Amino acid sequence: MTVPTSGRSTLLSQAAVIATASMFGLTYSLSAGLIAFGLADQGWGEAVIGANAAMHAAGVIIVALLLPRIVPFFGMRRLVLLALVTAGVVLAAFPVLPFIALWFLLRLLLGMASEVLFVLSETWTNSLSREETRARVMAAYTAALSIGFAAGPFILSLVGTTGYLPYLAGAGVALVAVFLVASPKIEAPDSGEAPTGNPLRFLRLAPVAIAATMLNAALETSGLSFLAIYAMQLGWPETEATQLMTVMMVGAIVLQLPIGWLGDKMDRVKLVVALAVAAALGALIWPFALGHPWLTYTLLFLWGGAFVGIYTLMLAVVGSRFHGSELIGIYAAMGLMWGLGAFLGPIAAGLAMQWSANGLAFFAAAVCATFAAFVAVVGQKGRAA
Repeated sequence: MTVPTSGRSTLLSQAAVIATASMFGLTYSLSAGLIAFGLADQGWGEAVIGANAAMHAAGVIIVALLLPRIVPFFGMRRLVLLALVTAGVVLAAFPVLPFIALWFLLRLLLGMASEVLFVLSETWTNSLSREETRARVMAAYTAALSIGFAAGPFILSLVGTTGYLPYLAGAGVALVAVFLVASPKIEAPDSGEAPTGNPLRFLRLAPVAIAATMLNAALETSGLSFLAIYAMQLGWPETEATQLMTVMMVGAIVLQLPIGWLGDKMDRVKLVVALAVAAALGALIWPFALGHPWLTYTLLFLWGGAFVGIYTLMLAVVGSRFHGSELIGIYAAMGLMWGLGAFLGPIAAGLAMQWSANGLAFFAAAVCATFAAFVAVVGQKGRAA
């Protein structure tokens, strides 16, 4: 059967925007470690490195508050192109301008560009989706984003963390994405009219999506910070313990497409609750599973897919209910809450690990179970998103 011209154009546009999201993930994960190494090489301590990283978060907050109002005036394509060019130029400027004050300004600009790309790539992908395949398309988006995040550290392992080359590699990736988005064959959605009212009202429009974003951020950052340490405390050798996060991330990538397929065949909110309950029960099995390597790898593979699948499905749920500038505002609020979840998650997980040897497992189970209960209660009130 021949695919209609409009259908081919939409598929091409979806592929280009999803590829751009992957490149954004790569640029972000590459720059985070690279800048930290660069500051350490200049002799700065952990306090300065942490303060510099906070400038990225500051840029995210600024853009999250402004983005719903400015997209309708500038258009989605122009803002994405501006953000990609900004990210490329800023990355290339870091080694050229080795002055600490300028590195703080550059990190702020990089955070602002990242939030534009993160929010608008989600919005753009969703706008090109049909309702009957929305979950699968957003699953492909999430999987591509995860691949990009995983590719950043891999590139650093190949090119190193010193000199101009790693910064230019990140800049080059961003500029390649410019050519994808700039193509006239890529459909650009209508951004709608600028919303009125307090930008923070978007937090109230989609409470489940906001909670899902915080859950995803808290679990992902806690796992990156403590999973290997937890496994080593239970007797795993360091090399094998550090591989567990890779197994979890592979599951998070591979299982998104089947989860997305299910999300297009059944009630998405009910599937979100099922995944949250499964993740809670799975986390409770960690203490037993870690005594058996084959069971650990299988469980973490499935668990990674389940908890990231919650976020994937909520992107689809929000996309089916909201459009235009309201959708941009909600995705921006989700990006803002991702930062809050990433901040609170490791703190809470660290305290839990001080309280119990299996604190990480208990923390993951508790937040997943709490989220499942929250979705069930909010769903009964008719606020599925």
